[in-house]
Amino acid sequence: MHSTPTAFKAQAKAALADPVIRQNFRGAMDFLRGKRQGVFPEQAEFKALQACAETIKQQALDDLPQLLELLEQNCTRNGIQVHWAESAQEANEIIDGLIDQHDGTQVVKGKSMATEEIELNDYLGARGKDCIETDMGEYIVQLAGEHPSHIIMPAIHKNAEEIGQLFHEKVAGVDYTTDVDTLINIGRTQLRERFMAADIGITGVNFAVAETGTLCLVENEGNGRMVSTVPSVHIAVSGIEKVIASLQDTPPLLSLLTRSATGQIITTYFNMISGPRGYGEAERDGPKEVHLVLIDNGRTQAYADEQFRKTLSCIRCGACMNHCPVYTRIGGHAYGTVYPGPIGQIISPHLLGLEQTNDLPTASSLCGACEEVCPVNIPIPNLLQRLRRQSNLGREASTGIRGAGSARSGLEALVWKSWRWACCRPWAYGVVTRVVALARPLLGLVKTPWNKGRATPRPAPKTLNQLLKHRATGSNRTGGAHGNH
Repeated sequence: MHSTPTAFKAQAKAALADPVIRQNFRGAMDFLRGKRQGVFPEQAEFKALQACAETIKQQALDDLPQLLELLEQNCTRNGIQVHWAESAQEANEIIDGLIDQHDGTQVVKGKSMATEEIELNDYLGARGKDCIETDMGEYIVQLAGEHPSHIIMPAIHKNAEEIGQLFHEKVAGVDYTTDVDTLINIGRTQLRERFMAADIGITGVNFAVAETGTLCLVENEGNGRMVSTVPSVHIAVSGIEKVIASLQDTPPLLSLLTRSATGQIITTYFNMISGPRGYGEAERDGPKEVHLVLIDNGRTQAYADEQFRKTLSCIRCGACMNHCPVYTRIGGHAYGTVYPGPIGQIISPHLLGLEQTNDLPTASSLCGACEEVCPVNIPIPNLLQRLRRQSNLGREASTGIRGAGSARSGLEALVWKSWRWACCRPWAYGVVTRVVALARPLLGLVKTPWNKGRATPRPAPKTLNQLLKHRATGSNRTGGAHGNH
């Protein structure tokens, strides 16, 4: 079943009622938080790295137009062909066109949230092109006909029993097993054949270095290296915000990314791609062509607003999800978006518009855990509150974000307007409070989203004004009695 952000409340309710999802996520989140804590034993070290990374990303965003031009210039000089896509549709058309240009039919893809964002697999599949995921987690969810539920660990919502049953049903000749090593070897065996038969390899990009025209790719399984070197054509897909100024900016970001994501000091593979194989080099030395597709898809909307621009600092580590009490309990699919959890709640409105996502910014306790662990110090709670205001604005709605004011309720606006009118007139306020006090026994019968999980607040039997008047009357009577003596 394909979830959507417009059905968030129903999907969250269903996830909360599923004990398997609750158990899978609870165990996984506890494990990941423990791993992260182990590699950041000193809070002072983390804060120093965080400040450094925040400065690097903020400076890169401030200079984004110039850095993108420099990136294109240096990539082109290195032999990388650069393509620009304003929308998801345009990006898909570019990639599909490149595959057709080389008569490609077999495509292998490394882990890439950008390609998930544009729904590349569905687009290519509808055009008869077989695109297989090679990251183990992505391979599992692709077999299951699902979407990733976490940006770092796509199949985190599944346990060994579920994966064993999936392989038994979907992979020919495989017996049911829950042994993790056996399951991994089954996946590797299937994927190895795909690597060798592929015409096109597609990957994401973690950092794009403008100074040198270098594409940096972080991974643990070696599939990214295979995808970017074995096929004759490599297509790298990236959001425009992934650009950084220089190679010296990479180590702090890499250190924070790996430790925040999976609790590793460094990942197994850190690939630096600066161009296709050179003249006279053998086929095993790399692809004959490298293409870079740079995607906007709503990012310039966020960039245009100085506060929302902070959203683009994200390095896709997933730490905010791992520490979010809401995500931990409902999982990633409940959000109905490619980017779930706290970071998805502030990114998705720019990609999809507030019309589709106005429930997401409300799905937060604003506890601040996401901001505390964010390696680039994105003020997520403040941005969530800003998006809530944008969703409910009326005539003054900002045109800076699509769908501003889409959650505004005419009835709610009328209630508040009436309340303001009554509060400005003491006699009217007195009437309202007396009526509410008299209706006190009936209010407990009214069913609202608030009292589904909470005790219904009930007005006091008497208003504060009545209590004060009663006290004053009693005081006067007592004083008068004493006076007669």
